[in-house]
Amino acid sequence: MTSETAVDGLVLAPLPAPPEKKRKLPILSVDAMLEAQRTLSAVDCFSKARDSSVASATTSFYRDLIPLDRPKLGEQYAFEVDLDRCTGCKACVTACHTLNGLDEGEVWRSVGLLHGGTSDAPAQQNVTTACHHCVEPACMHGCPTRAYEKDPITGIVKHLDDQCFGCQYCTLMCPYDAPKYNASRGIVRKCDMCSDRLLRGEAPPCVQACPSGAIAIRVVEQAAIVQRSDARQFLPGAPAPDHTIPATRYQTRRGMPDNMLPADFYTTRAEHSHPSLVVMLILTQLSAGAFGLAWFGEQAFGWRAGTALTQALLATAVAIVAMVASVFHLGRPWLAYRGVLGWRTSWLSREAIAFALFAALVMGWGALSAATLLPDFRYLLPLGAIAHAVRLAAVVAGALGVFCSVMVYVVTRREQWSAIRTGIGFFGTTLLLGGAAVLIAAHAYPVSGTPSPVRPLLWLIVMIAGVKMVLESAALLRSRDRQTSAHKRMAKVMLGELALATTARFCLLALGGVVMPLALATVLLTEHAARALSMVMFVVLFASEFVERHLFFRAAPPSRMPGALK
Repeated sequence: MTSETAVDGLVLAPLPAPPEKKRKLPILSVDAMLEAQRTLSAVDCFSKARDSSVASATTSFYRDLIPLDRPKLGEQYAFEVDLDRCTGCKACVTACHTLNGLDEGEVWRSVGLLHGGTSDAPAQQNVTTACHHCVEPACMHGCPTRAYEKDPITGIVKHLDDQCFGCQYCTLMCPYDAPKYNASRGIVRKCDMCSDRLLRGEAPPCVQACPSGAIAIRVVEQAAIVQRSDARQFLPGAPAPDHTIPATRYQTRRGMPDNMLPADFYTTRAEHSHPSLVVMLILTQLSAGAFGLAWFGEQAFGWRAGTALTQALLATAVAIVAMVASVFHLGRPWLAYRGVLGWRTSWLSREAIAFALFAALVMGWGALSAATLLPDFRYLLPLGAIAHAVRLAAVVAGALGVFCSVMVYVVTRREQWSAIRTGIGFFGTTLLLGGAAVLIAAHAYPVSGTPSPVRPLLWLIVMIAGVKMVLESAALLRSRDRQTSAHKRMAKVMLGELALATTARFCLLALGGVVMPLALATVLLTEHAARALSMVMFVVLFASEFVERHLFFRAAPPSRMPGALK
C-alpha cells in the first residue's frame, strides 16, 4: 500500500516497501587498487580524504607534503622544491603574505626565473624561494643583539622580533636576501617555516597554497646538506652554498642546461646609502687616525701636535659624535645598548666595544694628563707612567676599532667588499684624515724646539691619496670586463647612475690629496696662509672621503636568489 486506508475507524499505515537487494562491489586486487590510486588527481585525493568517515577533524590533508615525525639528532626540517612542478603562479607568495599578516610591500617568499639553453632549445625555470634555514646561518652569527636562534630540534632559524633593534646588518650578511627590513616597525622579519603550524601537524601556507604541490617540508640529515654544499649542488644562478650551507633542496628530473642564469642577472642598480653609517665610519676613523698619528709622531720623531688636553678633548668629542650618529641608523634606537650582546660572533658588536673603549681610554688619558699640571704633581709622579700606558692602550683600541669596521663588511663575502679593498679604503681614510687633522694642530699650536711634522705629514697625505686613486681607478676599469661579475656591476653603477658622485670623488681627492699638499710643501706661504690652506685641505679631504664611503655602500650590488624580470 502506498496510501493510508481506514478500516472500521482505524487508520492503517502503509506497508513498507520490500528492501532492495544490495549490490555487491567487485573485489579488487591490491595491484588494481594501487593502479586506481595513481590515476587520481590531487583534487580527487583531497575529496576522498575529506569525505572519508574514518578521517577525524584534526587529520592533516597535507601529510604527503609535511613530515609526520620530528627530526632526530643530526636532522632538521628543510624546504623541498620540485622545480618540475613549479609554474610561477605565485600562489605561495600570496598565501605567505596573507596568512602571516605581512605589511604592504613586505615579502618573505618570492618567485624568480632562470633562463638559458640555446636558440634551438631555449629553457626557462621558475624558482620559488624563501629563507633556507641554513646549517651555518650568517644572519645569526652576525647579529649584534642575538635576535636569531636556530632551533636545536627542528633546525628552523627564527628571528626574535622583541630582541631586534633594526641595525639591518643581517640583511647584509645573508647572501640569499632572506631577512627583510620593515621600516614601519623598525625591525627585520623573516620566514620561520610557520613553525607553530608545523608543531600542530599543519602545513605552512606556501605548501598548502601551491596548486601543483611543488613545495614540501622534509626531514633531512645535516651531514647530507653539508655534502651537497661541498659538491656545490644547490641551484644554478644562486650564491655559492659553502658560506651558510642552505638546507633547501631543489630537485628536477628533466635537468637544466649548464648556462642557466637569473632573469635579473644583468640588472644593476644603486643600493641604499646608509648615511648614518657613512658619518660614523668617517668620524671614528678620523678620531682614531688623528690620535694615533699624534702619539706616533711624538714617540718616533718628537713631533708635538698641540697639548695633551686638546688632543684628548678633540678625539673624544669626534668619537662620541660618531657613536651618536650610528644610533640614528637603527630602527629602534632606544635599544642601542643591546648592540654588544653578540660580541662572541658579531664583528658589529666588537666594533662598538672597541670604539667605546677607545673613547673611554682617551678621556682617561686626558684626565691623567690634566692631573700632571697640578702644582703638587710631585706627589702624583706614578700618574705619569699610568698616563703613558693609558694613551698607548687608547691608540691600540682605536686601531682595533678600525680593524673591526673592516671585518664588519669583509665577513659579508661580497666581492666588492674584499679584505684588500675595504682594508685599504678604511685604513687609508684613517691615515688621510688623521694626518690632515694633525697638520692643522701643528700649524695652530707650533711648539718651539721640536721638529716640525708638516712636511712628513704632507708627503704621507699625497702617498695615501695616490694609492686610493689608483685602487679606485682600477675598480672602474672592470666595467670593460667581458664577463659580468660583481666587480663589473659595481663599476657600471659608479659610471652610470652614480657618475656624478664618482666624478666628485676623484676631483675632491685629487684637489685635497695631491694639489693642495704639494702647494703647501713647495710654495713659500706665510704662517697664516699655510694654516688657512691646511684647514681648507682638511675640509676637501673630509668631503672626498664622505663621498667615497657613500659610494662604498651604494655601488655594492648584493648577492641574492634568482629574481624575475621587472
